[in-house]
Amino acid sequence: MESTEEFKTLINECNRVKETAYCPYSKFRVGCAVLTEDGKVYAGSNIENASYGLTICAERAALAKAITEGHRKFKAMALTTDLNEFTTPCGACRQFIVEFGKYDLYMVKPDLSYEKYKYDLLPMGFGPSDLAAERVGQ
Repeated sequence: MESTEEFKTLINECNRVKETAYCPYSKFRVGCAVLTEDGKVYAGSNIENASYGLTICAERAALAKAITEGHRKFKAMALTTDLNEFTTPCGACRQFIVEFGKYDLYMVKPDLSYEKYKYDLLPMGFGPSDLAAERVGQ
């Protein structure tokens, strides 16, 4: 995957969209891009709010763009910040991400070096299959 044009676009898009982040409070810019099963890339940046709980993370912004265009299955996600270290999604984003399956997560530094996340994003997480599980007494 890492040598494909799709992958290069994914990495470049997460870095590009970071520039559009609206983060006047934290000054912590985040960019994210998702690659759909059919090869389209959707990107989003974080959007802060004075009422901090209403902030939208880049991961959810990117996924929401793809989902509103009808996509439900993804191959990969790339995430970047201005930190010179790899940054992972917050807990709320991890829950949102696993709603749409397991796919590769690439954490990207500003110099475009990356690391593929190799572990379950949300161990023992609650997902769609839990809602479909057989319930006691029904």
